[in-house]
Amino acid sequence: MVLKQIDLQNFRLHRSTSIVFSDNLNLIIGGNGQGKTSILEAIYYLCTTKNLNFASESDVVTFGEQTFNTEGLFVDLTQNQTRLYYDLMKNRKNYFLDNKQILSSSDVIGKFPIVTLIQPDHAITLGAPADRRRFVDSIISQSSHTYLEILLEYNKVLRQRASLLSQIKEFRNPSVTEQLEAWTNSLVINGAELIRYRLKFIEEFTAYVIKAYNQIIENDELPKIEYSSIQNIDYGNIKERFLEEVNAAREDELRRGVNLIGPHRDDFIFYINDHELKRFGSQGQHKTFQIALRFAQFFYIKEKLGKTPIFLMDDVFGELDTYRAGKISNYLSQVGQAFITMTDFSRVEELNMLTGSKKIRIENGTATYL
Repeated sequence: MVLKQIDLQNFRLHRSTSIVFSDNLNLIIGGNGQGKTSILEAIYYLCTTKNLNFASESDVVTFGEQTFNTEGLFVDLTQNQTRLYYDLMKNRKNYFLDNKQILSSSDVIGKFPIVTLIQPDHAITLGAPADRRRFVDSIISQSSHTYLEILLEYNKVLRQRASLLSQIKEFRNPSVTEQLEAWTNSLVINGAELIRYRLKFIEEFTAYVIKAYNQIIENDELPKIEYSSIQNIDYGNIKERFLEEVNAAREDELRRGVNLIGPHRDDFIFYINDHELKRFGSQGQHKTFQIALRFAQFFYIKEKLGKTPIFLMDDVFGELDTYRAGKISNYLSQVGQAFITMTDFSRVEELNMLTGSKKIRIENGTATYL
C-alpha cells in the first residue's frame, strides 16, 4: 500500500499544499517550525482519523481560519480517496472514504496500516505502563478488528463500572450494588479476551523484536518482552483467575471507588540480556530498543494483514550516531513507502536513497521538490 498524493488546506502552516509522493523513500527536509512534521501529521490523520501527537484539532487549523481539510489517494489492489475535514466553529471532525462519510474511527483503523517512529517514543521504554499498553494496543488493533472491538467494549465497561463504584462509595445504594455484578461479569469476559490476545501477541512479537534489534546493532545483546498481568495466569485459566482477583479486591474497590483489577493495569517489561531495560539500560540501548519495536511492528502488521504499512519517521536521525543511522538506512531498503523528516542536510548522504525516492523541501508551509 502506498500514499500517492496528499493535499492540505489551512493545515497549520500549509494554507494550500499538494505533494505527489514516491512509492519508496520520501525525505522531507526543512528547519524547525517550517511545517515538515505537519506532513506526517496529515498522513496519520488520513490513516487513523487521529492526531499524531494527541493535539487538539483546533490547534491544527491555520491561524485566522475556521476549517482545515486534508485529502489523500491510497493505492493498493484498489484506489481509495480519503478526506478529513474539521470545522472550528462546530468543533466537529468529519472523515470520508471514497466520498462516503465514516462515522466511527474503528472502521478506519487497520485499513491503511501505519507505523510511526517519533520523538515521544522514548515513553514506550521509559514512561508509564499506560504508554506501553497504548503501544501494544495500537499494533494489535491495526492487525485485528476483533481485538479493537473488544478493547472498545472493555473501556466502555470500565467507565460504567467506575461510575457505579463511585456511587456505591458515596451513597451505599443496594440497587446499584446489584448492577455492579452484571458489569463485573462483562469486565471479566471482555478483559479475559484482551489478556488472551496480548499473551499470544507477545509470544509472536518477540521474535520480530529480536530480528529487528540484531539488524540495527550487531552484538550479543538479546531483547525480551514480558507481559505483566494477573498473577499465576495462563491460557487455561484466564477467566477464572481474573474473577478470583476481582473478588479478592472487591472491598478495596468499593472503599476506593475505582477499578483495581484488569488488563487496563497491565504492563509490558522490556529486557536486554535478562536485565530490565527501564532500570539498567543505557541511553543508546533505550533508543535502539525503541527503533527495534517500531520495525518489528512494521513487519508484524505486514505479515498479519498481507499489506505493507506506511512508515513515518520524524527527525529520528538527528539523535543517532553514524553507525546506527547507517544500519537503519540499510534496513529501510526492506520497507515499502517511508516518510522521513530531517533538519540537517549534511546527514542526507547517510541515507540509502533508493531509485525513485524523493527529496522534498518544506519552508514556511510551502513544498518544493529537490
